[in-house]
Amino acid sequence: MFITVMFGAGCQVLVNTWCSLVTFIMHLKQKVQVPPEVTTALLAEDGHLVRLEEGIAQAPSMACSLLQEQGTYVLVQITGGRDGTPAHYESLLDNLDDHRPELAEELCWLSGFPATSNSQRRRPGIRRGHREQGPPSRSRKVVSLPSRNR
Repeated sequence: MFITVMFGAGCQVLVNTWCSLVTFIMHLKQKVQVPPEVTTALLAEDGHLVRLEEGIAQAPSMACSLLQEQGTYVLVQITGGRDGTPAHYESLLDNLDDHRPELAEELCWLSGFPATSNSQRRRPGIRRGHREQGPPSRSRKVVSLPSRNR
C-alpha cells in the first residue's frame, strides 16, 4: 500500500504505508529532509488532515490504518498548539495556493486566519450541505472538501 506525498517545489515521493506509524514518520521525514523534531501532518485531497504524531500518542498502529490507499497528500508542518497556543498549519508544498486553492484555504481556516474574499465565495460549496450563518464558528478541526477528479 502506497501513498503520494507532495512537498517542496512540486516534488512528490511515493511512500509505503504498510509499516508502523513510527517507522512511517521517520522514513517520510528522512525522504523529504524534514528535521525529526518538526511536527508534521498530511492533508488529503479531500481536506482531511491526518496529524501523524497524534496517531502515535493514541495507540501504536500501522500507518495504513490512518491513510487512504493510493491517496495523494500534501505535507504540512504544525507549529504551536501546545500550552494553550493555537496551532499553525503550514504547507510544505510551495505555492499551494496555485496548485490547490481550496486546500490552502483549509489550512488558513485551521490556523485561525480570516478567509479571503475568494474563499468567502467558495466556502459554502466546500462544506457540502452546511450553511454558514454569521461568522464561521466550526467546532471540528477538519472538514471534507470535494476531491478534484482528473
